[in-house]
Amino acid sequence: MTARVLVIDDDRDHAESIADILSMRGHRVEAAFSGEQGVEIFRRQDFDIVFMDVKLPGMNGVETFFEFKKIRPGARVMMMTGFSLEQLITQAIEHGALGVLRKPFAIQDLLHVLDQIKPRGMVLVADDDPDFAASLEPVLTQQGYRVVIASTGEEALAKASADGVDCLVLDLAMPLLTGIDVYRKLKAAGKELPTIFVTGLPGERVHAMSELHPDGGVLMKPFDPSELLRAIASATATVAGKNAA
Repeated sequence: MTARVLVIDDDRDHAESIADILSMRGHRVEAAFSGEQGVEIFRRQDFDIVFMDVKLPGMNGVETFFEFKKIRPGARVMMMTGFSLEQLITQAIEHGALGVLRKPFAIQDLLHVLDQIKPRGMVLVADDDPDFAASLEPVLTQQGYRVVIASTGEEALAKASADGVDCLVLDLAMPLLTGIDVYRKLKAAGKELPTIFVTGLPGERVHAMSELHPDGGVLMKPFDPSELLRAIASATATVAGKNAA
């Protein structure tokens, strides 16, 4: 498992030491030495986990964590500290931080945290209803997925054809190029991705299920967000099993 990791610590030696250790184990690591620098990097890139010192000059670690949550509600952050800063640590954990590593900590403790996280892939949501697509984004990001949104079938096809997309959520009734059209064109190009179709029309659901047999099935709008999460997990697991066979 390769994780994308951001390490933030004003102790440059400590930050670079962690980065070197994780890089040698195959992880992709960025380092920042202030909260402000960390926010700048976090805006540009998505990470599976952030290791962040609590006591930073300027914007402290908890304030930085709150900024991360504004950028991506599903941000996963493990705090680090060598000081007794219980009030700050409590604030961070109450707002969703994973926990705290007390300095000095063993390398095994660091690696154990990485073992517990499961980097999730990128989901492309394609729907001509912008409100519907936007409503799915926080549901997915809170579960650790990265999200790309397309408002037309043409845009969905272009984005899905590029590398990096791991699962498709396609509206069946997009104008001009429908979700089924996108699915077929990708399949003809040799790019088969785990796919969940969504629709508000029962007839479309029956047609898609009978003709395409999508890995994640067809969800009828409106649906419970937990149904989508289960469908994505099922679809990605099904395709992973086929590829491993």
